[in-house]
Amino acid sequence: CISSPAIIPENLPQDIPYRIVAKYPHPPGSFTQGLVFESGYLYESTGRYGLSRLRKIRLETGEILQEFPLAPNVFGEGITIYKDRIIQLTWQSRIGFVYDKKSFRLLGSFRYPDRMEGWGITTDGKHLIMSDGSNRLYFLDPDSFKVIRRIEVVDNERPVHNINELEYIEGVIYANVWQSPKIIKIDPRSGQVTARIDFSDIVPKE
Repeated sequence: CISSPAIIPENLPQDIPYRIVAKYPHPPGSFTQGLVFESGYLYESTGRYGLSRLRKIRLETGEILQEFPLAPNVFGEGITIYKDRIIQLTWQSRIGFVYDKKSFRLLGSFRYPDRMEGWGITTDGKHLIMSDGSNRLYFLDPDSFKVIRRIEVVDNERPVHNINELEYIEGVIYANVWQSPKIIKIDPRSGQVTARIDFSDIVPKE
């Protein structure tokens, strides 16, 4: 695959302000790993061995409408919706699952390259974009699941590691940084962090 070199940008990433516009209930005990919101419903992938699930949830009430349990030896991670399919990653099993979005029927699976872990995943409509806990993002063919190219995520100081859950919105990638209250905004061509959202004020200190 093609790898884009890491270039340390000169400009500081901008701080993006935020405001809370609504709060919704969430099933207690769920170790959230991946989220997708579509057509009024929340699709969620939960983690932990023996407790990992794929779920469809009614946003307003937190009611679980559909659920698919994973095998007890796999740890659920990020999900994305591509056309009529749901793509779900697992952590260290090096395997991803493909489901029918409507029925949650398991359609197939795919393997990651050697030594890769599954963390977050999203799509730009042409590729799947995947993180593995490093500072790299991988662009995959959505049919063959082969890695087409990769980029390295950097801010003005150094590579940004622990890239986790991903979302692709209006031409840019947003990523949660594991064990950090920050979401970063990433240029999908260069990997440069252009902005940050700091949620320290609403994240409990514990």
